[in-house]
Amino acid sequence: MGTRVKVLSVFKSLHRTRMAVFKDDERALTAAKVKINEEFRKNKNESSEESIEKMIKMGSDVEVVLRKSVLQMEHVGDQKLLLRPRESLLLENVPYCDQPRKKS
Repeated sequence: MGTRVKVLSVFKSLHRTRMAVFKDDERALTAAKVKINEEFRKNKNESSEESIEKMIKMGSDVEVVLRKSVLQMEHVGDQKLLLRPRESLLLENVPYCDQPRKKS
């Protein structure tokens, strides 16, 4: 895959993730959009293949962190916050067990 295609793929991936992670939060959506676009514009004249590959890797890592680690919270009162986790972040609640499970 060409370098240009990889860069565009990471760019689109970051924006798709931004839309999912900050859903219904216009302020965060706008701030993330500005930051993503600013970082890509700042480095658009980079010509070193090695440097471009490092930036592609960093962009991919940022996308994973956003997708897997960021939670939305909303103020619903003076002293209360409402947690709004995405479906992809919810895990099955399995109790800890010292003994390995038997495969069926």
